[in-house]
Amino acid sequence: MSLEDTELKIGGTSFKGVWIAIVLGIGSTIGGGVWTASSLYSRLESVEARVIPDVAPIEEKISLIETQLKDNNVSQLQGKLAELGTNLVTIKNNYDKMLEFKEDIAGLKQNVTEMQTVVKKAELVTEEIKEFEDDMKVIKREIQDLWDGMDELYNPLK
Repeated sequence: MSLEDTELKIGGTSFKGVWIAIVLGIGSTIGGGVWTASSLYSRLESVEARVIPDVAPIEEKISLIETQLKDNNVSQLQGKLAELGTNLVTIKNNYDKMLEFKEDIAGLKQNVTEMQTVVKKAELVTEEIKEFEDDMKVIKREIQDLWDGMDELYNPLK
């Protein structure tokens, strides 16, 4: 049984199989179009039923944010960040120099400690020299007294 041999009789009128296929194709296309239009129409109605919120508060907030950005000079932030970067590099370089000074200072502290030790030794020697000088003064005075005594013994009438 082929489509050409198929025949449908409705109310005394006979329809051949090819015509049935054409009518069914056109009918299903029209039905699909009606269904699509109905679906689009229901979506449109649901969108129209929604309440669009008032955007005025949002616009006010946006204008406030824009004003704050202008007041805070955010447009020059990149330049300020570059300046900060340069300052950080300078600080780092100075810190490195300070570390070198720290090493030098540690060496100087050691030298000062050594010098303090030498000074203490010199003070001890100086004290010994002062004691020696005091002893020498006493000895010189005693020698002078002995000479004076001998001069008296040699020449008592003088």
